[in-house]
Amino acid sequence: MTERFIIEVEPAKPAKDGKPAVGPVYRSLFAKEGFPHPIDGLDSCWDIFRLSVEKYPNNRMLGRRKIVDGKPGKYVWMTYKEVYDIVIKVGNSIRNCGVEQGGKCGIFGANCPEWIMSMEACNAHGLYCVPLYDTLGAGAVEFIISHAEVSIAFVEEKKVPELLKTFPNAAKYLKTVVSFGEVTPQQKDEVEKFGVALFSWDEFLQLGSKNQFDLPVKKKSDICTIMYTSGTTGEPKGVMISNNSIVTLIAGVKRFLESVNEALTMNDVYISYLPLAHIFDRAIEECFINHGASIGFWRGDVKLLTEDLGELKPTVFCAVPRVLDRIYSGLQQKISSGGRLRSTLFNIAYARKLQYLKSGSKYHEASPISDKVVFSKVKEGLGGKVRLILSGAAPLSSHVEAFLRVVACAHVLQGYGLTETCAGTFVSLPNQFDMLGTVGPPVPNVDVCLESVPEMEYDALSSTPRGEIRVRGDTLFSGYYKREDLTKEVMIDGWFYTGDIGEWQPNGSLKIIDRKKNIFKLSQGEYVAVENLENVYGNNPVIESIWLYGSSFESFLVAVVNPNKQETEKWAKQNGLSGDFNSLCENSKVKEYILGELTKAGKEKKLKGFEFIKAIHLDPVPFDMERDLLTPTFKKKRPQLLKYYKDVIDTMYKDAK
Repeated sequence: MTERFIIEVEPAKPAKDGKPAVGPVYRSLFAKEGFPHPIDGLDSCWDIFRLSVEKYPNNRMLGRRKIVDGKPGKYVWMTYKEVYDIVIKVGNSIRNCGVEQGGKCGIFGANCPEWIMSMEACNAHGLYCVPLYDTLGAGAVEFIISHAEVSIAFVEEKKVPELLKTFPNAAKYLKTVVSFGEVTPQQKDEVEKFGVALFSWDEFLQLGSKNQFDLPVKKKSDICTIMYTSGTTGEPKGVMISNNSIVTLIAGVKRFLESVNEALTMNDVYISYLPLAHIFDRAIEECFINHGASIGFWRGDVKLLTEDLGELKPTVFCAVPRVLDRIYSGLQQKISSGGRLRSTLFNIAYARKLQYLKSGSKYHEASPISDKVVFSKVKEGLGGKVRLILSGAAPLSSHVEAFLRVVACAHVLQGYGLTETCAGTFVSLPNQFDMLGTVGPPVPNVDVCLESVPEMEYDALSSTPRGEIRVRGDTLFSGYYKREDLTKEVMIDGWFYTGDIGEWQPNGSLKIIDRKKNIFKLSQGEYVAVENLENVYGNNPVIESIWLYGSSFESFLVAVVNPNKQETEKWAKQNGLSGDFNSLCENSKVKEYILGELTKAGKEKKLKGFEFIKAIHLDPVPFDMERDLLTPTFKKKRPQLLKYYKDVIDTMYKDAK
């Protein structure tokens, strides 16, 4: 009998009065005595930082690499007390500009110590911290400034010109701009025309010496941040997150890590490179600050990330699947180019350890000799000290997850959450190999249930329960800013409707299998759930990414595919086809081959006839944010994809008939 990591707290409800059936309400086994409470006196994000300054004043808090003669050197650190002293100055300077409690403060730029210091100054004075980010598409920064009525903004030096593009419209609200670095006299002149004051970081800190301000009283229910999420359609939505959501989340994460013997300590080190403008990184950094641990910042270039990892030697590494896919591809390349003997040895060690893990061995007992001799190089590549690798923001493909679980010599955990649930809502457990491909059980601070979706044939009461994931608990958001209408659509009787379809596994972990809104109805009346199919087809090494489309006027599906360059070129060479990657994508033989591979995958998974793809278009350029085809968390923007590939789709439908 598999161990079950959830407990039932409310029974299932059958369908009634036109409302769909709802499965039992579950919570984490680690919360069977009740949810963990934040410690007394920890009521706000400011308390998280303030209490750590009192407890660990001399611990290293924020570090960045010093550049000497154009070369990166060692990490240089500021202690908790040093950071605190600057935060107090920043807070006084903000208040000297006339910004009061409840004011909105924008932060725009890559992660750096000043980002965190600006955020903590907001926390100190009860301001709403509003991250601004340009990856939401053109005009998003201007939209957020105007929508949230941001009156002061902190900006990375090189982003200042980009911020200035939002004038004159943004100047209606924005009165003060502070660069994390320097500003030029020309820039100052330019903004003065709009009645805006522009300061360098050092100038701004001087403002604070004029008057000292008392810190206002802050309540748990106060909003500490408005995070704008891209959403796959429409304008960005401002998700309001309260102090209570974040302190509740921290208590839950603490209980979770202690329950699996992986508690954070003040000796932990985190590499900050995932955008602080997203809840995933923000929540993790709050957990580190809560423990008096250290946060080191990357240099802002993904190509230099491994070098930063080698210098910082973090103990916890958070990633989005895209980063882990890149690590996976890099390792695969190294293995295949290392000569026959080395790759044979690697494959034997890999197969053996995988077997042990599958049969229930704990990861550090599965194959200690291989870990030392074969896999230690992978561990060194991440700095040598990583004990936890956490993946979130999008689904991680099972073959990449399995590979990393074997070779990374660390626990690889997959999590799931939304900005609206204040990040982590589910996370898989260490040493549970059968949780591969799932997001694990709920974190011990939420209740969760599934609701049937009859039109998609998902039944929350069947022997394999499937349905829309609903979440309840104190980590939930406080609503969408100025959008009561949208809040009411997703918050009903205290439950947040995620729009994602989950499937409970026998061990109490959850598998995300679909998205409620992504259904096409084909001309013969069949419903097609595309995300599920994209996962089936996307698991093929010959493709990087796939976007499926079904028109309601047609009876079959078509797809745009980003082929894997290495695999495609390898196959072409073996089959005597010449030409560069772009011309191979035009080649009908390559198309036939890839379509054949997809059909094979469909047959293996016993897909229904109408779920097979009848025609494909190969695009050598991966779907990207530049063309507005992906959100910043790499989810596909389906309406935009449809617009962009409209002609291609029309041609495929015409030719396939």
